[in-house]
Amino acid sequence: MRIDRLEHRDGEPAKRFLGRGGGGDFGHRAGDDDDGSGVRPEVPRGELRRILLDSLPDGTVQWGRKVTSIRSLGGGQHTLTFADGASVTASLVVGADGAWSKVRPLLSDAKPAYVGTSFVETYLLDADARHPASAKLVGGGALYVLAPSKAILAHREPHGVLHTYVALSRPQEWFTDIDFSDPKEVKARVAAEFDGWAPELTALITDGETAPVLRKIHALPPGHRWTHVPGVTLLGDAAHLNPPDGEGANLAMYDGAELGKALAAHRGDFDAAVAEYEEAMFLRSVDASAEAARIHTLCFNDDNAPHGLINLLTGGAAPVRESTSSRGQS
Repeated sequence: MRIDRLEHRDGEPAKRFLGRGGGGDFGHRAGDDDDGSGVRPEVPRGELRRILLDSLPDGTVQWGRKVTSIRSLGGGQHTLTFADGASVTASLVVGADGAWSKVRPLLSDAKPAYVGTSFVETYLLDADARHPASAKLVGGGALYVLAPSKAILAHREPHGVLHTYVALSRPQEWFTDIDFSDPKEVKARVAAEFDGWAPELTALITDGETAPVLRKIHALPPGHRWTHVPGVTLLGDAAHLNPPDGEGANLAMYDGAELGKALAAHRGDFDAAVAEYEEAMFLRSVDASAEAARIHTLCFNDDNAPHGLINLLTGGAAPVRESTSSRGQS
């Protein structure tokens, strides 16, 4: 697989923490320039997906084959039935089907629970030319503007795209009362929660150029695990759904790689391979779940936001200071 085919993303190490007035220096800046020496490189997910798919023989991935049911036949065998009526029997089923996995019930009764926060996702396109004030505020990488129970998180993506998640810690019913088929209503209702914030920040909501998308945040119980069942296992969010902390895709890819290694080491013995993979995955998932929950709390349920998150990122070494912005808000 040719990693040099990945498109470089300028500014990935850059993180900016600003106050709700658009100013402030909270003691943690990774800089707005990317010199290529960062230890956490990123890649557009679509590009990574393309590369992984291109590395597979034609026909390996079958599109349009939505699974509607899975039935155990015993002896590690399972029959999968698809929406088109076709079915197949498999000696190993790997549930990599996300938060609402259809495979998980074969192993566990656990169901994702709402964590109390939802994101509303928006985009600004060609931002440097069309939305220069917001583009300047976001900078070259990621922007964090955190306040108790709410936040604006924005990220610069290739081709001048600003990708924004507007976070609100509200009951699910609060979002149910909003008509998400009406973008104008969504923008107005969400932006009202940020009254008094800098217009360059609220423009990330009000000027959104794609229909706002609601992302309710759910998680599986911390340390989720199951008793080994022959012929079936889980990886990624299907196995250990956490609040978003930037690691979900990384963990899923790592799970896949580790499962592949175990299968290669135990050729012909799916049961041994899966059992080995699961035990290691359960152990690392405990720490990952705890870290994700901690970051979620520091971002969205911390009266001291953003300072708690900054101290976590800097090991407590960053000074906590705020400089007065031109709007006199922090």
